[in-house]
Amino acid sequence: MMDIGGPHQKIPPALRMILNLIHLGRIDYAAGLDIQKRLVEARHAQRIGNTLLLLEHPPVLTLGRNSDRSNILASGEILARRGVEVHEINRGGDVTYHGPGQLVGYPIIDLRSFTPRLGAVEYVRLLEEALIRACGDFGIPAQRIAARTGVWTIPGGSIPEKKIAAIGVHIARGITSHGFALNVTTDLRDFDLIIPCGISDRAVTGLDLEAETESGVHPAPTMENAIHAVAKHFGRVFEHQVLWLESLSDLKLEEPVLQGS
Repeated sequence: MMDIGGPHQKIPPALRMILNLIHLGRIDYAAGLDIQKRLVEARHAQRIGNTLLLLEHPPVLTLGRNSDRSNILASGEILARRGVEVHEINRGGDVTYHGPGQLVGYPIIDLRSFTPRLGAVEYVRLLEEALIRACGDFGIPAQRIAARTGVWTIPGGSIPEKKIAAIGVHIARGITSHGFALNVTTDLRDFDLIIPCGISDRAVTGLDLEAETESGVHPAPTMENAIHAVAKHFGRVFEHQVLWLESLSDLKLEEPVLQGS
């Protein structure tokens, strides 16, 4: 079992605007939930600072608190045959899909660590802003749409906007969990299993389909480049210095320190 901070360790004031970033690679969804739970507990106890987990999941459908199961279009038999798990979770939003080629981000952030304190709506808008800027790095103009949380492409002519990133968060006692999913090289055919986020009149898309690559000005829409773009803009939007860590064990504070004022 991983050790995330010692039992009496607190965060020194000098570390409070640092964002710990850990890339976990591809992990099972249940493992991701367990890691989030442990980190949220450690953040509540002030044994770790604000942290962003970046990862991928094997194929999985997740149902948020407001989900309608009729938005899962595939039968249980089809899902089982394709190895797609289904999880009911405590984030907001409806049904969504995670799978290979999709960059998932789980920010474990204390909204009370900002001055002034961030509210839930403002936090979601900042998540959207970071992802909009990351899309811009690949030559993709992106936007928000009122009443449709997430990040969307800009419509052109007869082509309507498409959803490129989904957002669904949970906040308990000021600490965030769950987060966002940015389609990078995702096999979009898997979204045919569901009505994504309960929205039936718009399609989904990915960085690889929308990126401007002909000019050579923008980076290729690879997972590695997406990770760096999201990390960079997350740090800038949330005004944190990003500290890349090798593994979860690096979150452990080596020596106990007193809690600052």
